[in-house]
Amino acid sequence: MFRCGIAYPRCRWILPLLLLFAIIFDIIAIAATSGWVEDEDAKSHYASMWEHCRGRNDNWDCRSLMTNSWAQAVAALMIIGFILLIIAFAISCVALCCSLNITLLPLVGLLLFIVVFIQIIALIIYPVKFNELIFEGHYSYTWAYGFGWGATILTIGCGILFCCLPRYEDELTGLAKTKYLYSSA
Repeated sequence: MFRCGIAYPRCRWILPLLLLFAIIFDIIAIAATSGWVEDEDAKSHYASMWEHCRGRNDNWDCRSLMTNSWAQAVAALMIIGFILLIIAFAISCVALCCSLNITLLPLVGLLLFIVVFIQIIALIIYPVKFNELIFEGHYSYTWAYGFGWGATILTIGCGILFCCLPRYEDELTGLAKTKYLYSSA
């Protein structure tokens, strides 16, 4: 016999774990002191969500980006998205891990889509405004910025799954009959 499909009871543990990875990725993106933007060789200019630095060797002149309203908006949106992501994670742990509460799953999905919307706005505003403010050649958006997008992509996937899971309540509880592709008759 060949069994196909998703092992739904495993979703009860995997989805909160994926949300935990998204939280970790957001922490890395928000807390990074460099790594959002670098110049071509990463030798004379780099920036994080909080500040940008220019210089050579060990002689760096760092200035806060928080004097710009767009940088404040990016920081606020990323932090609000992070807080909502933590709330969604807590609700998903209660809904899936502690006891199976199917009615909370669409709420978690909605929260995750709000997080995605907020973080996409922040992750688009930053490069547009950074290039308007400081455009002196070729810049690369690097690892910490990538972690921000990684968290957002994980959140999109989890949001879709949390919205779809209420349809599969029997599968989640283990009460559904196993379906096989074929049976020997």
